[in-house]
Amino acid sequence: MANETSESNKNKTLSPEAEFSKKLTFRDYLAATEQKHNQPLPFWRLIVPLMLQTGLILSVPTQAMYTNLTGRQVILQTLPSDPDNVLQGYTLNLDYNISRLSNLRRLPGWEELVSRNEGRRGRLAEGTNVYVILQEQQSFGRGAPRAWRPVRVSSNLPMSLRDNQVALRGVYQNGTVNYGVESYNVPNEQRQQLNNDIFRAARQTRNGQLRPLSVQVKVDPQGNAVPVSLWVRDRNYRF
Repeated sequence: MANETSESNKNKTLSPEAEFSKKLTFRDYLAATEQKHNQPLPFWRLIVPLMLQTGLILSVPTQAMYTNLTGRQVILQTLPSDPDNVLQGYTLNLDYNISRLSNLRRLPGWEELVSRNEGRRGRLAEGTNVYVILQEQQSFGRGAPRAWRPVRVSSNLPMSLRDNQVALRGVYQNGTVNYGVESYNVPNEQRQQLNNDIFRAARQTRNGQLRPLSVQVKVDPQGNAVPVSLWVRDRNYRF
């Protein structure tokens, strides 16, 4: 009886899964894994990451080109961020009057902006977008044009403005508002002349303080800006 039962068990049909697992050895598994590992990746898995990286690299100059083409010329008032070291190597770092919170707090819309983007201890939250509405000032005579006057601030891009106004977008970071036009690379052939002009302008003031400079930028409809040129007295330096 026991022999019949054993023979009956041998004659039972195994399922495909069980039969496959019974025949598959560990060596077969390693060989299959190695073969799969050595197979070349599909072409799309190589090209897609490359296209994404290329897009990220090209996005910055593309944005600058768009702003340069569609932007409106605006004049900003500024000073070197370090009067004792105007040029640091090949870089000119500038400090705008609209970058300081002490000036922006005086403008209409500031309290609403802070209430909508309040951070710790009632301060403006880091990374907040700040739109400064600037109004053109009529210039007279030759030389550096007059800086546009800030008239109000907003946390959102205004839907409509007067013909003589633009909205400049900045980001609040580390106690100041940055507009992306604070640093410029000065060509080697212009460095000495720029230094001389700035200090000559300072000596012509009563107290020897640096005279405010004028920076010409282009501002696109979204509020992004790119630098165009720097005015020091009657001399214009192109970027």
